[in-house]
Amino acid sequence: MSVIIAGSSGLVGTALAADLRDQGKRVVRLVRRPVKSADEVSWNPDSGQLDPDILRNASAIVSLGGASVGHLPWTSKYRDTLWRSRIDATRTIVTAIRALAQNGEPIPSLISASATGFYGSKPGFEFTERSPVGDTFLAQLCAAWESEALRADETTGVTLLRTAPILHPQGVLRPMIQLTRLGLGGPLGSGKQVWPWISLEDEIRAINHILAHTITGPVNLAGPVHATNAEIGRALARKLHRPFLLPTPTAALRIGLGKDATESLLTTDARVSPEVLMNSGFQFIHPTAEDAIHEIVF
Repeated sequence: MSVIIAGSSGLVGTALAADLRDQGKRVVRLVRRPVKSADEVSWNPDSGQLDPDILRNASAIVSLGGASVGHLPWTSKYRDTLWRSRIDATRTIVTAIRALAQNGEPIPSLISASATGFYGSKPGFEFTERSPVGDTFLAQLCAAWESEALRADETTGVTLLRTAPILHPQGVLRPMIQLTRLGLGGPLGSGKQVWPWISLEDEIRAINHILAHTITGPVNLAGPVHATNAEIGRALARKLHRPFLLPTPTAALRIGLGKDATESLLTTDARVSPEVLMNSGFQFIHPTAEDAIHEIVF
């Protein structure tokens, strides 16, 4: 089994590539720079350059690329970077897939990143894969991103990974860990907003599960037990033996980080359920946010 990964240098891509190799699978990594190793192939999504021959005989291509949403604030220039980095990369991959299909070649399935930000914010409402798109900047970006991936739907199976923020020291927890260790941890906004989340280990296991069971369509990669911002923050503070006292008002977040980032990431209230994964028999190693934090924060 050969799997092509775009975005292999990121948190999820690095872990996924290592895991697939441990299983004995061949991994090909798409890189934007000159190649440095035998498992790398150069491409240029900014100019739409990806040789369709690279995809030949692969069983799947996993597209995880995109500028980090954790880079704050989201200036108008950076919002454009967030948009273009996702749309251009996905469009380039889909164009190569469709070109390969025209030659009558076997077509790899496409597993394309998205985010639980697709749903926007709606307090008290439970989002499943059947729920509509929201109205935040991130929701509209996810919708456009998914639309590009679904251009391959006529030629191959397409899976949309609606991934929640990953509870990991190199993920969403990074700034929270720094503040908490300084004794500055506290609720963001009201702290009552439900934050979707997932552990890195369950993220990788879920992608493997999708590959093994040929699951297509949107899939919520989010932990099964919901947690509020304050509950996640308190679990982190308990693990680090630090206080959790100082709230950051929503107005201050908007001034410091901008309206789009604040409403899309920090004060969004999205009770996202992993319905497709659970119905397909997937079992989480870390069913609660506290389980995930306890495992990876030292």
